[in-house]
Amino acid sequence: MHLYMMNCELLATCSALGYLEGDTYHKEPDCLESVKDLIRYLRHEDETRDVRQQLGAAQILQSDLLPILTQHRQDKPLFDAVIRLMVNLTQPALLCFGSVPKDPNVRHHFLQVLTYLQAYKEAFANEKAFGVLSETLYELLQLGWEDRQEEDNLLIERILLLVRNVLHVPADLEQEKRVDGDASIHDRLLWAVHLSGMDDLLLFLSSSSAEQQWSLHVLEIVSLMFRDQNPEQLAGTGQGRLAQERRTDVAELEVLRQREMAEKRTRALQRSNRHSRFGGSYIVQGLKSIGERDVIFHKGLHNLRNYSSDLGKQPRRVPKRRQAAQELSVQRRSALNVRLFLRDFCSEFLENCYNPLMGAVKDHLLREKAQQHDETYYMWALAFFMAFNRAASFRPGFVSETLSVRTFHFVEQNLTNYYEMMLTDRKEAASWARRMHLALKAYQELLATVNEMDICPDEAVRESSRIIKNNIFYMMEYRELFLALFRKFDERYHPRSFLRDLVETTHLFLKMLERFCRSRGNLMVQNKRKKRKKKKKIQDQGVASGNVLRSPGELEAMWPALEEQLLRCAQEPELSIDSIIPFDAASEIPVEEQRVEAMVRIQDCLLAGQAPQALALLRSAREVWPEGNAFGSPDISPGEEMQLLRQILSAPLPRQQEPMEGDAEEEEEEEEDEEELQVVQVSEKEFNFLDYLKRFACSTIVRAYVLLLRSYRQNSAHTNHCVTKMLHRLAHNLGMEALLFQLSLFCLFNQLLSDPAAGAYKELVTFAKYILGKFFALAAVNPKAFVELLFWKNTAVVREMTQGYGSLDPGHRAAAWSPEEEAQLQELYLAHKDVEGQDVVETILEHLKPTSRTRKQVIHRLVRMGLANSVRDFQRKGTQIVLWTEDQELELQRLFEEFQASDDVLGHIMKNITAKRSRARIVDKLLALGLVSERRQLYKKRRKKLAPPCVSNGDKSLQDSWQEDPEEEESEEEEEEGLEEEPVQGSSVFSAENLGQSLCQEGLSAPLLWLQSCLIRAADDREEDGCSQAIPLVPLTEENEEAMENGQFQHLLRKLGIRPPSSGQETFWRIPAKLSSTQLRRMAASLNQQDEEEREEEPELHPGVPGEQSPSEEHRAKALRALLSARKKKAGLVSPEVTSEEETTGETEWKTVPRKRELLDSDEEEEEGRRHAPELGTPVIHKKKRFQIEDDEDD
Repeated sequence: MHLYMMNCELLATCSALGYLEGDTYHKEPDCLESVKDLIRYLRHEDETRDVRQQLGAAQILQSDLLPILTQHRQDKPLFDAVIRLMVNLTQPALLCFGSVPKDPNVRHHFLQVLTYLQAYKEAFANEKAFGVLSETLYELLQLGWEDRQEEDNLLIERILLLVRNVLHVPADLEQEKRVDGDASIHDRLLWAVHLSGMDDLLLFLSSSSAEQQWSLHVLEIVSLMFRDQNPEQLAGTGQGRLAQERRTDVAELEVLRQREMAEKRTRALQRSNRHSRFGGSYIVQGLKSIGERDVIFHKGLHNLRNYSSDLGKQPRRVPKRRQAAQELSVQRRSALNVRLFLRDFCSEFLENCYNPLMGAVKDHLLREKAQQHDETYYMWALAFFMAFNRAASFRPGFVSETLSVRTFHFVEQNLTNYYEMMLTDRKEAASWARRMHLALKAYQELLATVNEMDICPDEAVRESSRIIKNNIFYMMEYRELFLALFRKFDERYHPRSFLRDLVETTHLFLKMLERFCRSRGNLMVQNKRKKRKKKKKIQDQGVASGNVLRSPGELEAMWPALEEQLLRCAQEPELSIDSIIPFDAASEIPVEEQRVEAMVRIQDCLLAGQAPQALALLRSAREVWPEGNAFGSPDISPGEEMQLLRQILSAPLPRQQEPMEGDAEEEEEEEEDEEELQVVQVSEKEFNFLDYLKRFACSTIVRAYVLLLRSYRQNSAHTNHCVTKMLHRLAHNLGMEALLFQLSLFCLFNQLLSDPAAGAYKELVTFAKYILGKFFALAAVNPKAFVELLFWKNTAVVREMTQGYGSLDPGHRAAAWSPEEEAQLQELYLAHKDVEGQDVVETILEHLKPTSRTRKQVIHRLVRMGLANSVRDFQRKGTQIVLWTEDQELELQRLFEEFQASDDVLGHIMKNITAKRSRARIVDKLLALGLVSERRQLYKKRRKKLAPPCVSNGDKSLQDSWQEDPEEEESEEEEEEGLEEEPVQGSSVFSAENLGQSLCQEGLSAPLLWLQSCLIRAADDREEDGCSQAIPLVPLTEENEEAMENGQFQHLLRKLGIRPPSSGQETFWRIPAKLSSTQLRRMAASLNQQDEEEREEEPELHPGVPGEQSPSEEHRAKALRALLSARKKKAGLVSPEVTSEEETTGETEWKTVPRKRELLDSDEEEEEGRRHAPELGTPVIHKKKRFQIEDDEDD
């Protein structure tokens, strides 16, 4: 950009700054206002950053701002304004444009701004500018915190940002063209930092506990100072050349000399004594050309060795999105004086600053005081300085802050998060891959430091290393990390250096793990297994396991004998129900929803002829679920009880299908298609190193190692050793040499064996000869091994190659499809593929003759036969139909108008609509069409309910008692959309009651009241806001803080489902977002101490049972009282005057409150009052109560 293109106002503003005469700068009277105007112009520049480019072309920073900074420092307002302007002008180009632009025009502006920044960096490479900045910063740091003003803190931050911006500017390698050992612009800048004393101020800021607020700025500046340095080389600066380095250099020179001598010999053979213009033509026998004839070679015989069919062909163009990632970080050797200064800085930083600075930075990261991705500077500093400490003079105390299991966990969590984000955020995959590389380097250095501690002469250091390794090798996450990284390796995003570091880190980890296993007789490790549970299908008329479906006639014939036994049992007074529990406390289904399963258990007992158990189950279930008289009223007569049991025996109860024992393989094949619930089971097992090594025996990992081996000439000797060692482990230790029988690897072996410098790679050459020998030995027995060279193989193919084809257990493979089965499959598919509203695969499975086929097998066979394009064409119902056609929208509108006046609009629409969809999809479409304005208009209208029907009203009333609530049906249909519903376990209330009692006895009554109020407030907030989010429990008093640290109190929190702090980023316990307001109120009710005391005063739960209660019965009674009391408080249907009476008698009939968020008038209290008033002997005032009921659908 030229000066004549500069904006007139901008030019006038720059002219009003002043002028430079010789070495003296004369400022104009309006200099301060002009600087402020430039700041304002920069604030309003366009997306091409035109103002920034014009100021860079005019060299305002070099000709005006730097002289003002150095010569007019005493003018404080002007000095502050100039610092602000320079911070703005020098900010990185990536911050100005957001990212590297892809548009060519915008990219041109980006590169132009970058050029101006490089000119600014060169202008700053003098001692004067940094001298003024250092003096100003020193004076500000001399002020105590009580004397330091807000303007002083802002100026400190701006100076640090200015230094950061200048150091951040990347070097222009093509422009500088510096060799190693020469002083680059960055080296000159670092030397100016050293001469001005800025490095001492940085060390002071790092070590001072009073200046921890600048810790992240200091760490970023330090990371930019050592950007191009190698810590191992830096540690050896000034100590002369080590013997190991000399041997390495001699080996490299020997390799180059051997290759040069081989080239000279080749050229000598190609040189003939007599020049000939006609070299002759030759026929290469056995090598066919395009036709049937042999290839004709038109060059000299000395060129025949280099003949290839690819000669003359244009190389295939690789798309840009598939090209391999380029190396971004370049390491170079700076000038000697700069390296000596940096070495001394590192030594002093490690001794005095590393531990306090890294502790402060880690605290900022955990408390989320840092900016996004600031943890990358933390991991760079961890890797760099721990490597320097290990290479210089190993002192574990200097890096003790980051030498812990907690640091391993922090790095592992970030590494896992980075590769997950790389898979999801494809646009920024390259950035996430670079962060992955930083985290991997940090993890590698942590392992190397722990490995170095093993050979330390200090016994305490070796013991610390043993403890750290014991924790790392025990946890499953650390062992699975390398397997996951190899599987997720992508050459498009990860450069070759990432693969090199991954291979070296894996080698170090395996070596440490193998040595640790040898030193211990047996190593117990943690094992986590995800247990997949299929969602159980409900059968309309099922049978229990072990029971045969019986006809109504057979059931009637069974009843007389059962009735006789039941009458005898009913007359026995010693019939005990203490040991009978009708619900499963460990089940994921809440206790309130287990009534149907209790009836199924009663029916199973009757069918098995176990009359006493059936009667005891009925009476126990009556006590647990008194509402609705589903199991009879409390004062039921023996005759009515017999009639109820007869109805249960003949009722078609819904049952849950139990999986067959022999369907394990089938379930594994269908796991991709079935909706599953994963439960992580944690256990311990004895570790076997060879079993762990077998997990590396897969084609994905071997392919990554072969990719790195292709560049064996550029690799270091250690890298080639790591690759060879891993391949040797797989081939020799595991006996899987055939895993490496691959043509591309054999081509690489051929290139290696013909290399003139092959003597420098003795380990690789020996391994290549070993693999080739194994292959030719196998090829003599199995001629198909030559064909197998074309493919990458898994362990099953390796076993077949070596042991014979078909040697695998045929039981593990699915039966082959016969031609008749394929014909039947094709006929069924063509007949049912166009039928709308049904799953074609399910229909095929119903009509397919061999019923042993699974859904996955049918789908894959359809794809292989060409009847379908992809497996994705057969998605489950509920996710396949997403788009609405015009006819379906008209049908939905017609059905809405037809059933608009009914009580259940949505239910009628779902029953009559042609294309079956979930409830949530239909509601969303009705809202989108504008037929309803809000969801509550589609709620089922509730009518006033009369007293619950008597049991003797017939089978219909009995079936209604186990009918699920409409809201439960809604939640089940929402699960079709992928929403997970996690019910609160029924046993949590009971255990919370016992823990609450013990905590009250320990004097923690006040924290329990505080916890109860927090749960109630959270429930109120979720009812008002209609949305849920995790709410932290923040203790504000010392008593509550001590309670939150109490182990028993924390056990109570876990029982209630409250989540502890996770992932090292949280401090407080949190109420999960998955808990609804109803569940929160139920938990709060279980903590009510007043109810506990009232229940303790009651002598018994059921006055009808004679005798005193046993301890187990008393415990169960208390649990049932807690459940009843929580339900009463939640529903709000009982006045405080009658609470204790109802708890004692247990005769109150409860009604489940419908969970809709609307205000309803309840007349049920009038009828309940009339029914109970004579019994209580007290007048009851009949009032209408209004209560608010929540709705889960609004969430």
